[in-house]
Amino acid sequence: MTGDREVKTIRTILATLATFAVVAIAPLAAHAQDKGSIAISMPTKSSARWIADGSNMVKYLQEKGYKTDLQYAEDDIPNQLAQIENMITKGAKVLVIAAIDGTTLTDVLQKAADKGVKVIAYDRLIKGSKNVDYYATFDNFQVGVLQASYIEQKLGLKSGKGPFNIELFGGSADDNNAFFFYNGAMSVLDPYIKSGKLVVRSKQVGMDKVATLRWDGAVAQARMDNLLSAYYSGAHVDAVLSPYDGLSIGIISSLKGVGYGTPKLPMPVITGQDAEVPSVKSIQKGEQTSTIFKDTRELAKVTVGMVDAVLGGKKPEINDTKTYNNGVKVVPSYLLKPVSVDASNWKQVLVGSGYYTEAQLK
Repeated sequence: MTGDREVKTIRTILATLATFAVVAIAPLAAHAQDKGSIAISMPTKSSARWIADGSNMVKYLQEKGYKTDLQYAEDDIPNQLAQIENMITKGAKVLVIAAIDGTTLTDVLQKAADKGVKVIAYDRLIKGSKNVDYYATFDNFQVGVLQASYIEQKLGLKSGKGPFNIELFGGSADDNNAFFFYNGAMSVLDPYIKSGKLVVRSKQVGMDKVATLRWDGAVAQARMDNLLSAYYSGAHVDAVLSPYDGLSIGIISSLKGVGYGTPKLPMPVITGQDAEVPSVKSIQKGEQTSTIFKDTRELAKVTVGMVDAVLGGKKPEINDTKTYNNGVKVVPSYLLKPVSVDASNWKQVLVGSGYYTEAQLK
C-alpha cells in the first residue's frame, strides 16, 4: 500500500508541475506570437529582385515572431497608396515601403504618423515627407561608380586609349536612386567625355534626356533602336551605361537586331544591376558584360533589425546621417556595399554566397 501511495503522490506532484508549466509557458508562447503586424509595400512583381526582397522580409520578420502583410502594387501609384492606407487601417505597427514614386506618399504617411505608425523607406527614398523615420538601402552612388569603373577598365581609358563611342541610360526619374546611380557613374565618365576619349554621338547626356520611366526594358529597347538608326550608321557602339539588368536585356535585344554579337560586330561593354538570372546567363554567353550584385538578404536583415529596434524603443543601427535629404529632412540611413559581378567571379559571388544555386544559372 505504501508503494501505491508513493506512486499517487508522485503523480499528483507531476500533474501539478505540468499545470504550472502550462500556465507559465502559455503567456510566453502567446507573447512570442503577438509582436504585431509589419506591413511591407513592394512596387512590382515584374522584377525578380522585388520578389526576392518581399520573400526575404517575410521570412526574417516571421522568424522574429512578427505577422506580415506583404503587398505588391504592380507599378500602379494609386494602387500602392490604397494598399498602404489599408495597411494602416488594419493596424500595422511599422510600414516598410519600397515606393513606386517616392514623391506621392506625403498624405498617406501623415495618416500613418497620426496613428503612431513608424515608416522605414526600403531601398528607395521617400521624398517630401517628414514622416520617414529610417532608410535602408545600398550605397547607390557607389553602384554608379562601380558600373562606370567597369567601362573605364574594359576600354582601357585610364591608360589613354580612345576615343570610344558610348550611350547613356538612366533609371526611372520618379525613383530617387536613379539619380544616385547616374551621378555616381558620371563622376567617373564625365572627365573622359569632356576630354573626348568618350563620345556620346547622340549628345543625350543628363537624366532629363536618358531616364527610362518605370525601369521598363521595352522602353530602353525602343530608345536603343532609335539611337542606332539615327547615330550609328557606319559607326560602332563601344559601351552602354545601363543602370539595371532589365534595361540591359532590352538594349542587348536592340543591338542583336542590327547584327551585334558577331565576330564582325562585337558587343559593346554593357553594364547592369541586380544580378537577375537572365542577365547572369547573358554574362555567361558574352553578351552583357557586368552587373551589380546587391544581396537583398542582407538588406532585409538590416530592415528587420530596424523594425525590432523601433518597436523595442531603441535606436536602430545606422551608418549614414548626411547623404539622403528627402527635401524635408535628412533621413537616417543604413547603406550596404554593392559588388561588381562579371564572367570572372559570378560563380564565386552568386553561387558561393548561396544567393543562387548553380542549376538556376545554367
